[in-house]
Amino acid sequence: MKVLLAQPRGFCAGVVRAIDIVERALQRFGAPVYVHHEIVHNRHVVDDLRRKGAVFVEDLVDVPEGAHAIFSAHGVGRSVEALARRRQLQVLDATCPLVSKVHGQGRRYAAEGRTVLLIGHAGHPEVVGTMDQIPGTVVLVQSVAEAEALDLPADTPLAYISQTTLSVDDTHRIIEVLTRRFPGLIGPDVGDICYATQNRQGAVRELMGQVDVMLVVGSPNSSNSRRLQEIAAEAGLPSYLLADGSELRPEWVSGARRVGLTAGASAPEASVNDVIDALRRLAPVELVPMDGRREKAVFPLPVELEVVG
Repeated sequence: MKVLLAQPRGFCAGVVRAIDIVERALQRFGAPVYVHHEIVHNRHVVDDLRRKGAVFVEDLVDVPEGAHAIFSAHGVGRSVEALARRRQLQVLDATCPLVSKVHGQGRRYAAEGRTVLLIGHAGHPEVVGTMDQIPGTVVLVQSVAEAEALDLPADTPLAYISQTTLSVDDTHRIIEVLTRRFPGLIGPDVGDICYATQNRQGAVRELMGQVDVMLVVGSPNSSNSRRLQEIAAEAGLPSYLLADGSELRPEWVSGARRVGLTAGASAPEASVNDVIDALRRLAPVELVPMDGRREKAVFPLPVELEVVG
């Protein structure tokens, strides 16, 4: 079979930065280093860092006072920041700069007296943190149906922001509904949705017409990975999400001559290679790397870690 490799795929600059922060903190300060939530949504990444001495906690009350603590790439709210100060934690902030940008947009809109509509998924760590970062009224909008049903006075000053890992198409549709219903609505250009999210979704769309089946490497709790799988599935293409080669089912690719392969922004290339090895155990494989957008973004590390080699 031919395996067409999407470009770009896998780690984005925000994920690379977050993992580097944990590894360099361990290198500089020694184990344990405490991480609030999973640093990124990928089991292999988290397990590897745990072996190196990272301790993952869901609540900062489980972190010893004065210890080193790292906020995950998804960001945190003001209440978590306040708890870290009370416990005198030495915080390293691994929040993706693009998530921080959304926080800033929301705060500016709230300062203007606007109700902020946050397009996103309830319970996702990024959404939880973003809602707590905005000192004003924030209304979560998860779907076109919710946008249509939104019950607000027509003259309410409104602005929207969005979770960075959503489907670009779905976000477009929600914004179109909100703009139609509330003509005074303002918000960032949809191009402000995370570049990595857009690029990976675009690469999947380019592959869809060229393959018989799509395999997406990523964790089930990774929003951006699920979106990649859903984009292909919604177009009628058999599409499967798998964490690594151990989850590959032979029937998924039985009879397929051309298999598309991509990975979410938090999935390591080692997991992609593991899936390729699993495919090779089923049939001879010809790898076909696709042309695509080359990402050059690099986000700086916290100054406390820049001196570490």
